[in-house]
Amino acid sequence: MTVAAENGGTAGPEVGGEVSPEKLLTPVLSAFWDQPESWTLETYRRHEGYEGMRKALAMPPDDVIAYVKDAGLRGRGGAGFPTGMKWQFIPQGDGKPHYLVVNADESEPGTCKDIPLLFANPHSLIEGIVIACHAIRSNHAFIYLRGEVVPVLRRLHEAVREAYAAGYLGKNILGSGLDLDVIVHAGAGAYICGEETALLDSLEGRRGQPRLRPPFPAVAGLYACPTVVNNVESIASVPALMNRGKDWFRSMGSEKSPGFTLYSLSGHVTNPGQYEAPLGITLRQLLDMSGGMRAGHRLKFWTPGGSSTPMFTDEHLDVPLDYEGVGAAGSMLGTKALQCFDETTCVVRAVTRWTEFYAHESCGKCTPCREGTYWLVQLLRDIEAGKGRMDDLDKLNDIADNINGKSFCALGDGAASPIFSSLKYFREEYEQHITGKGCPFDPAKSTVWADHNAHLGVNA
Repeated sequence: MTVAAENGGTAGPEVGGEVSPEKLLTPVLSAFWDQPESWTLETYRRHEGYEGMRKALAMPPDDVIAYVKDAGLRGRGGAGFPTGMKWQFIPQGDGKPHYLVVNADESEPGTCKDIPLLFANPHSLIEGIVIACHAIRSNHAFIYLRGEVVPVLRRLHEAVREAYAAGYLGKNILGSGLDLDVIVHAGAGAYICGEETALLDSLEGRRGQPRLRPPFPAVAGLYACPTVVNNVESIASVPALMNRGKDWFRSMGSEKSPGFTLYSLSGHVTNPGQYEAPLGITLRQLLDMSGGMRAGHRLKFWTPGGSSTPMFTDEHLDVPLDYEGVGAAGSMLGTKALQCFDETTCVVRAVTRWTEFYAHESCGKCTPCREGTYWLVQLLRDIEAGKGRMDDLDKLNDIADNINGKSFCALGDGAASPIFSSLKYFREEYEQHITGKGCPFDPAKSTVWADHNAHLGVNA
């Protein structure tokens, strides 16, 4: 489900003001997802498609970079690094080919924004690719797509074909002198390939493993040439920015986190889906729009940016969902994957499943992550099964600390985040697993469900 409103933008200060919930939405990328054949070139053109590209191609490349930089667009893939600044890092006049690589390997648990975007509106990405390649003086772009999503792969191939036929890709695009070829590459399904340097290794035909940095991709990326790696949503946001202007873009969101973005709301909510809103909106406001938590239940914990970001509780409902607000509260905005869990969810079970995922997806290149995630899983399984000891909790914290900041890439940090945050907010629940010899949320072993239902006035 995608939620969009009729207004074209909401200024940052209004986000926390007295405005009806629906008016907080800013449909740009999702403005016509619900229309018949929204993915076609014809539909995209009817909604000002490729107008931003025309404006960008009429500008010198450096001016395009400066424009995107002044607008304040930040990477939508997790880290929030300024997009224009990343483009600016590409050395010019070096005599080497430059490459743009779009990271469409959406694998973070709970994240579901890039795949729906590509399925419903692939031309926004293609237009953004043309603008970005003009800016960094590149003649080759690659879209690295998660290979399991075959329907999206087929739709993306068709969109690229349409763009070539219309003269938006290929030789001398719209008479600008820009030659650009776009290649869609299907990955084989590995979470680690979402890390930009592992993605580059995979794209070159090698096993996907993170590279030691420096050198950074901007200096020696794909085929040892200067390369920009951007997330799908980052690139797809550029056409509207160029077409409607940087002042329009800055009229949404907050001062340091301007613009619109897609929030993936999932879990125990009445109406999960993608909600396109200005940065700085709160989970409370998004839940108001989505019908709240499922009937008869309350929010227990949630992730602001997928399972690799430290979890929040119901105390954080009014944290502004922008990079600074979430960071100040002790987590990361990440991919804006808002997974919401109610009071019937066992925190230990949830963290165990997440940790099993990270242990399975660890590439094994570095010892802290390879060994650490394995031992975290062993300890968590014992605790969940009622076989744990009290000193296991300190051991969990110690192992997570040995992984955090000491692994080759951010996978290790992502595995440690749920451990730290769950022990911070729900240590008592871990202790109950140990002292009670099992999960207090297991209906077969305890009365906790009946107690919760009685408290909520719900029939068992």
